[in-house]
Amino acid sequence: MSVIYKNSMNAIGKFVPEKLQPLWKHPAGPQTIFFWAPAFKWGLVIAGLGDLQRPAHKISISQSCALGITGLIWTRYSLAIIPQNWNLFSVNLFVACTAIYQVSRALMYQRQQAALEASKVTSSDPVH
Repeated sequence: MSVIYKNSMNAIGKFVPEKLQPLWKHPAGPQTIFFWAPAFKWGLVIAGLGDLQRPAHKISISQSCALGITGLIWTRYSLAIIPQNWNLFSVNLFVACTAIYQVSRALMYQRQQAALEASKVTSSDPVH
């Protein structure tokens, strides 16, 4: 770890209230990458929530599947590593949930469109 970063964290740590010191000194706390990586990953969750307004026909099923699977894998991994990282667990769980919801929206839309097309074909067939 860089000397500048370490000194900065020590200086900031002096201003952290006593009640928050356990969080500050936690092995997955704000002084480590184990805190900051999941903190920035919440941006994916925010983007996923914003995509809930996107029309279902514009959802990429492959991209949403990849996000969902990655979220599930990292959700499991976050509990297997030491220290267990509950922030990483929660962000990946939310990433997986939003992605799986998007996949389900896209698949339901595709089924509705297929049913609509099938009904058009059967209604346009001449009756003998």
